[in-house]
Amino acid sequence: MVFVDITPQESSPERAVFIDSGLTSMIGLAGDFKGFLAINCPEQTAKGITGAMLGMEVDEINEDVQDAIGEITNMVAGSMKAFLAGDHVDTELAIPTTVIGKSIRAAGQPGGKQLAILFATPVGEFSIALNYVHVSEN
Repeated sequence: MVFVDITPQESSPERAVFIDSGLTSMIGLAGDFKGFLAINCPEQTAKGITGAMLGMEVDEINEDVQDAIGEITNMVAGSMKAFLAGDHVDTELAIPTTVIGKSIRAAGQPGGKQLAILFATPVGEFSIALNYVHVSEN
């Protein structure tokens, strides 16, 4: 659905979390698996991905870009929810929230775990970060 090649990159979690993000779309997680999932994109990557999805040139961060990256976040979180349900882990998803601005950093719950993966595309790199607490592990 994104219409760009996406390749996971070898990177440290710190590199993936602290990508120079101009746009971050997050979904809150509740239930047995609490926290949030976030997609962090530099502005150019967000515009490039949106342009590929819509089949048009995107020159600015606008509602189309926010909606496109929010929908990708929703798809990733939905896939994760379905995967966890297979292990009988109940997870509820909030509505995606998109934040625009430089040097945005989101912190998870104290004592929570963090996983972040950096991806490369022809239009730039982005990361997916998961900050969570699995209730049954406590």
